[in-house]
Amino acid sequence: MNWIDGRSWIKIYPPKEFNFAECLLFLGRSDQEILHQIKDECITKLVHIHEELILFKIEDNGEFMKVEFLNGTPSQRAREQVAEYIWEWFELDVNLEHFYQWAAADPILSILTQKYDGLRMISIHDLFEALVWAILGQQINLTFAYTLKKRFVEQFGEGLTFGNEKFWLFPRFEEIASMDVENLRDLQITRRKAEYIIGIAKAMNSGELQRESLLKQDEEQVRNSLLKHKGIGAWTADYVMMKCLHIPSSFPIADVGIQNALKNVLGYEHKPPMEELEQFSAKWEGWQGYAAFYLWRSLYDDDIQANIPIAHRND
Repeated sequence: MNWIDGRSWIKIYPPKEFNFAECLLFLGRSDQEILHQIKDECITKLVHIHEELILFKIEDNGEFMKVEFLNGTPSQRAREQVAEYIWEWFELDVNLEHFYQWAAADPILSILTQKYDGLRMISIHDLFEALVWAILGQQINLTFAYTLKKRFVEQFGEGLTFGNEKFWLFPRFEEIASMDVENLRDLQITRRKAEYIIGIAKAMNSGELQRESLLKQDEEQVRNSLLKHKGIGAWTADYVMMKCLHIPSSFPIADVGIQNALKNVLGYEHKPPMEELEQFSAKWEGWQGYAAFYLWRSLYDDDIQANIPIAHRND
């Protein structure tokens, strides 16, 4: 990690394969997002580190990201952890140059990587947040999922007011573990999802489910550890492994967004069949997570159809 500490600010020097504007486009895909604010090509976010509430704003000049602390100067250790948090948030450890070289030979990924050059996986550091977000999004559209998350955060999360604006933290699992199902039902979260969320919170509160433990396991062990909890199916496990646990071969194959993106890119009239999706996943072995993420990004463009020759669509 390459960074400079200026006490009231820090500078983070990302790898050259990094496009802050592209990352902001993805982070700004919903006006219902409550855990960060994007304005004037900057992003502002609240984090809780070492018992400190830290509000920071990031702007990028093409060479480095300048991170300004808005609500006071954090401790030295907290500043270092903010730098680590941002480095992980944008997955700056990933060798995108290697990915791009590998993707250049693939007729689908080569188009996506050229179009979204410098886009990095936007990760979710908090395991509870990643799991709840995945559960909330099960079998509903993205717009309503954001609405439910906003209600959940505003009801149970901690907030900070700065400059007449409110900034929020995702609720802590310790608090949700003591909730009744009806507390979540009041937000229009289904009973089953409410039970899942509270069950996950209790598992984390007891220490049965911990991010630190999962990070020490191999891919198969992680998947099995996640799947034994109610509410975590194959799609949710793969999503969390991809977005929170940095497992690059995770591929939520049943994801409707990925299926629609491939439909658009390939110029199909219907979503590709599961057999073809499995062929793509096998073909992208080792980089399935980034393939999925770039496909998700393509959903926000109207001109992404690649017109890939049929002979090369799944060879």
